[in-house]
Amino acid sequence: MPLVTTTEMFKKAYEGGYAIGAFNVNNMEIIQGITEAAKEENAPLILQVSKGARNYAKPVYLTKLVEAAIEDTGLPICLHLDHGDSFETCKSCIDGGFTSVMIDGSHLPFEENVALTRKVVEYAHDRGVVVEGELGRLAGVEDEVKVKKEDSSYTQPEEVNEFVSKTGVDSLAIAIGTSHGAYKFKPGTKPQLRFDILEKVSELLPGFPIVLHGASSVIPEFVDEINKYGGKMDGALGVPEEMLRQAASMAVCKINIDSDLRLAMTAAVRKHFAENPSDFDPRQYLKPARAAIKEMVRHKLLNVLGCNGKA
Repeated sequence: MPLVTTTEMFKKAYEGGYAIGAFNVNNMEIIQGITEAAKEENAPLILQVSKGARNYAKPVYLTKLVEAAIEDTGLPICLHLDHGDSFETCKSCIDGGFTSVMIDGSHLPFEENVALTRKVVEYAHDRGVVVEGELGRLAGVEDEVKVKKEDSSYTQPEEVNEFVSKTGVDSLAIAIGTSHGAYKFKPGTKPQLRFDILEKVSELLPGFPIVLHGASSVIPEFVDEINKYGGKMDGALGVPEEMLRQAASMAVCKINIDSDLRLAMTAAVRKHFAENPSDFDPRQYLKPARAAIKEMVRHKLLNVLGCNGKA
C-alpha cells in the first residue's frame, strides 16, 4: 500500500464523529511505537514531520522509515509536513514524496496568508498532494514555532469562508485555546477551549475538516516519572482529554500530538538509567521508550481520538 492523503480519512472521520491522530515523528523508535499501537487497534494514521525533525533526521530517512512502517503494518498512513514556514519548504516535501503539507501563514496579515497558502495549494494539488492552512495563532513553543501569549489570537469565524474559498485548502487549523508545548496553562487555572468558535466555524464550513494543533494532554504520570528521576517539570499542564473528545465529536478531524510522545519517551529513558546507571546500550534504553510511546498512543486512539477500528 502506498502513502495516502487525508481526503478519505477526514471524510470518514467527519461523518463518524471521531478524529485522526497526527503524531510527530523524529526517529525509528517513535515511528515503531506509534505504528505498532495503530496496527493493533486498526487505526488510520497521520505521521507528521516538523522543520526541526527534518533538520535532525533528514527528510529521506524519515520518508523511508514511514514507507517501511506501511510495509510492516499495511495501514493507511499519510506523511504530513507540520508547520511548513515557506513555499520552498512545502515544495521540497511535496517533491520528496509527502502526501500532505501544512503551510503556516498565520503570522502574516490575512491577505498575505491567503496569497502564500494559495501558492502552495496550486503546486500541491497539481501533484495530488493535500494542503492544511491556518487561521489564528497558538501560543507556545514547538521546534521552530515560538509565539508569545500576547501575540496569540483566536481564529475569527467571519474570516474562514473567505480564506478557504480563496486558497482552496483541504483542511483548516484554527486557534480555540490550545497551545504548543508542555506548559500550556498556568498551574491552578482551568484550561478552556472556545467551543463556541469551533461550533461557529463548523456552521460556516459544513462538512469541512478542522485541525487542532497544540493538543497534547501532558499526561500527569509521565511528568511525575520525569520529576521522580531528576527532571524539573513542575507545573506542566495540557489540554484535558475530555475537551479533546468533545472536539473530535464535532468538526475536528485531525488532532496533533507531539509533547505527549516526548514525555512518554523521556520518562521511560530516565527511569531506565535510574535503574540501570551503568547501561550504555541504546537498544536497552530505547526499547522501553518505544514501548511507552506505544501504550500512550494506544490510550489516545481508544480514549481520545476514537479512530480505533477505522483503518
